[in-house]
Amino acid sequence: MLRWRAQEEDSTVLIDVSPPEAEKRGPYGSTAHTSEPGGQQAAACRAGAGSPAKPRIADFVLVWEEDLKLDWQQNSASRDRTDMHRTWRETFLDNLRAAGLRVDQHAVQDGNTTVHYALLSASWAVLCYYAEDLRLKLPLEELPNQASNWSAELLAWLGIPNVLLEVVPDVPPEYYSCQFRVNKLPRFLGSDNQDTFFTSTKRHQILFEILAKTPYGHEKKNLLGIHQLLAEGVLSAAFPLHDGPFKLPPEGPPAPHLNQRQVLFQHWAHWGKWNKYQPLDHVRRYFGEKVALYFAWLGFYTGWLLPAAVVGTLVFLVGCFLVFSDIPTQELCGSKDSFEMCPLCLDCPFWLLSSACALAQAGRLFDHGGTVFFSLFMALWAVLLLEYWKRKSATLAYRWDCSDYEDIEERPRPQFAASAPTTAPNPITGEDEPYFPERSRTRRMLAGSVVIVVMVAVVVMCLVSIILYRAIMAIAVSRSGNTLLAAWASRIASLTGSVVNLIFILILSKIYVSLAHVLTRWEMHRTQTKFEDAFTLKVFIFQFVNFYSSPIYIAFFKGRFVGYPGNYHTLFGVRNEECTAGGCLIELAQELLVIMVGKQVINNMQEVLIPKLKGWWQKFRLCSKKTKAGASPGASQGPWEADYELVPCEGLFDEYLEMVLQFGFVTIFVAACPLAPLFALLNNWVEIRLDARKFVCEYRRPVAERAQDIGIWFHILAGITHLAVTSNAFLLAFSSDFLPRAYYQWTRAHDLRGFVNFTLARAPPSFAAAHNRTCRYRAFRGDDGHYSQTYWNLLAIRLAFVIVFEHVVFSIGRLLDLLVPDIPESVEVKVKREYYLAKQALAENEALFGTNRAKDEQPQGSELSPHWTPFRVPKASQLRQ
Repeated sequence: MLRWRAQEEDSTVLIDVSPPEAEKRGPYGSTAHTSEPGGQQAAACRAGAGSPAKPRIADFVLVWEEDLKLDWQQNSASRDRTDMHRTWRETFLDNLRAAGLRVDQHAVQDGNTTVHYALLSASWAVLCYYAEDLRLKLPLEELPNQASNWSAELLAWLGIPNVLLEVVPDVPPEYYSCQFRVNKLPRFLGSDNQDTFFTSTKRHQILFEILAKTPYGHEKKNLLGIHQLLAEGVLSAAFPLHDGPFKLPPEGPPAPHLNQRQVLFQHWAHWGKWNKYQPLDHVRRYFGEKVALYFAWLGFYTGWLLPAAVVGTLVFLVGCFLVFSDIPTQELCGSKDSFEMCPLCLDCPFWLLSSACALAQAGRLFDHGGTVFFSLFMALWAVLLLEYWKRKSATLAYRWDCSDYEDIEERPRPQFAASAPTTAPNPITGEDEPYFPERSRTRRMLAGSVVIVVMVAVVVMCLVSIILYRAIMAIAVSRSGNTLLAAWASRIASLTGSVVNLIFILILSKIYVSLAHVLTRWEMHRTQTKFEDAFTLKVFIFQFVNFYSSPIYIAFFKGRFVGYPGNYHTLFGVRNEECTAGGCLIELAQELLVIMVGKQVINNMQEVLIPKLKGWWQKFRLCSKKTKAGASPGASQGPWEADYELVPCEGLFDEYLEMVLQFGFVTIFVAACPLAPLFALLNNWVEIRLDARKFVCEYRRPVAERAQDIGIWFHILAGITHLAVTSNAFLLAFSSDFLPRAYYQWTRAHDLRGFVNFTLARAPPSFAAAHNRTCRYRAFRGDDGHYSQTYWNLLAIRLAFVIVFEHVVFSIGRLLDLLVPDIPESVEVKVKREYYLAKQALAENEALFGTNRAKDEQPQGSELSPHWTPFRVPKASQLRQ
C-alpha cells in the first residue's frame, strides 16, 4: 500500500531501544532532535566489563571555506545566498549534535579565507543503535585465516619456492558473524571492549548514514543530507580521516607499531611489490569491501593474463618464423613486374604488387594457422576466467560477510529517499520504505534510451567521417608522385585515421559520461547498486560503440563492398576502401594497437599526473593563504588539514571501465593481434600499483562501501565473452587467409605455389580496353566481374567454419560451466556452520540467559537504564535512510 508523504511539520516520537522492545522501532534510525544533549551517553548498549570508549580525534570531517573579502564585495542576492548557506550549516550541525554526535569545530585563518573543520565522532550508544539499524554484521567466533591463492597451493604441492608470497604484518582476524542486535550484545565477540568492537570502517559507515539523512531545512523541499550540501556548495568536502601518515618516520618503527595505512603503503602500494600477492584482507579492512573486490578482480584478471600472454607471444613468434618460409609471401615479394595492379582511385596510377612486399610480410605475422589455435584457446580462456572468478567472488563475499548484502541488507539511496514521492512496504522486510512508481521509472528509462540512440548515431557519424578521411588521404598520397609513398598510401591513411579516431573517442567519452550521470539520477533508482548498474550499462553501451565501431568496420566491412574495375562502389562520391595487399587483418591489428595501447598510455599518464597536479594545487592554494596570513605552512598541521589537501576519491567506475574495455580488445579481436594479452598484462602490472598508490597516498579516504560482487560488470564481461566467440569465428572465416589457403591446398597445390595468382582476378575487357592495358585486383571474380564458382565454394566453407567453431566453443564452455560449481563446497559448509552458530548464539532463551548472567556479574551501579530514549525522531514518512 502506498502512503503519500506528510506535508505538515513532523511531530516527535520517542524511540525505546531497550532489549524487550528493540524490534518495535522502524527501519530507519533517527538523525535529529535529541530530548537532551547528554542523552548520547545514556544506556542503549550494555558496556559489560570493559572500560568506556576513549575519546577519538574524529571519525569524519566536514570542511567549508569562507571568503571574508567577498562579504564586502557581494551584492544583496549573493549576501542572501551566503547567509542562507551559513544558516543551513548551523542547522545541519545542530541536528548532528541532536542525533548524538560529538562535533568539534576548528578554524584556520588563511589570509582573507577561513577554512572551517567540523570533526565528528559517535558515542558508544549511537554506534550500537545504528549498527542494529544498518543490520551490520559483527563477530561471533574467531576463525583461522582462510586467505589462499591457487598458485600458492600449487607451488607448495610441487615443492617450489613461492616468490610471490610475502608475510604482511597485522593480518585482520576472520570471524563467524551475524547481524548485530543490541539486546544480544554480550553474545558478540569483543563486546567488552568499546574501543575495538566497531572497526574504523564500520564507524565511517554509521556516521555517513547519519550524515546522508540529517535534514538542514524543511524536508519536503529535499533539504536533506550531506550530498545536497556538497552539491549546493554549502560544504567543500566531507570525508573520513586516514589512520595517519603513509610514510614511515626516519627511525622506522617496528612492524607491530605501523598504522594500517603504513602497512598498505609498505606491502601493497610500493612499486617494489609489483611481484607480490595483494594483501586483500588489509585492503578490505581499510577501504571496505567494494574497493577490495575491485582489486581482487584486477589481480585475478592480471594473473590469468599471464598464460594468455605467453601463448600469444609464442603464436606471434611462429608468425615471425613463417614470414621467411611462407611460399605465397616469397612469390609476392619476388614477382617484380609480374602483377600490375589496377589503380586505387579514379586518377591514380597503376602499381606493382611487389611494391607491397613489406605489407604482406607484416600481415603474415598475424595471419597464419597458429591464429586459429590461439582464437580457440582465448575463447576457452575467457569462459574459464569467468567461471573461476565466480568461485573466487563467492569465497570473498562469504569471508567478508557480504553474501546476501544486495538481496536483503542494502537500503535505499539517500538521494532516492529524499526525492521519492511515496512510501510502500518492502516485500522482503515488510517495513515501510521510500517508493517510486515503476511505470514512471520505465517511462524515464525509455526517454533516456532515446538519448543513448542519438549519441550512438553521433559515434556512427564520426566513424563515417573517419572512413571518408582515410579514402581521401589515400587518394592524396597516391597522387603525390612519390613511388614509395604511393605504395604505402593505404597504410599512411589507415594509421593517421586511427590516431584521429582515438582523439574522437576520448572527446566523446567525456561528454557522454556526464550526460549518463544526469540521465541515471533522473531515473530514480532505489539502491546504490541499481543506480550504479543502470549508469554502467548506459556508459558501456556507448563506449562499446565508441571504441569498437572502427575495429568492427575494418574487420567485417572494409573491402567487402568495393566492386570491380569499371564498376566501383562509392560512399558520398568517394570510392569505398579496399584492403591492402597484406589483407585487412594487419590493418585491424594496427587499429587495435593504436587504440588499446594509446588509450592505456594516456590513461596511465592521466592517473599519474592529474592526482598529483590536483594535490599540488590544493596544497599550494592552502599554503599560499597561510603564508599571506603570516603563519608557517607546516606549523602544527592537524591530520584533518593534511587530509583536506589530498584529492577527493572519484570512485571505481573509470577503473572498471578501463579494464572491461581492455578485456574486450583482448578477447573480441584477438585473432587479429595475438600480442594484445601481453600489452594488457604489462599495463595491468603497472595499473595495480598505480591504483593502490592513488588510494593510499593521494586520495582522501573514501567511505567504506559494502558490495556483494563486482555488479553488472560481471554480466558485461560474460556478454563480451560470448561476443568474442562469434567475432573470432567470423574474423578467421572472412578476414583471414586461413580458409582460402586451406581450400587451395585441398584443391590445387599442397605447397601453395601459385596461391597469389589464385587470389587475383583480371580486370574486365572493357576496363582494359579503356586504359589500353590490363591489370589485376584482389577478388574471386571472373573476367566479366561476376563472382566465380570458387567464391561460392569458399563462402559455404566459411559459413560452415563459423557454425562449427561457435558450437565447439559454446559446447565446451557449457560443459565447463557444469563441471565447475559456482560456489566451492568448502564455502557452502562454512555458510551452514555460520548459520548454525548465529541461530544458537541469538536464540531467545540463550540470549535472555546470557543477559541475566551479565547483569548478575556486573557491580552494583553499573546497570544501564532499560529504556534508552536519547533520540527524538521524525515520523516514519520522513525517515528516508
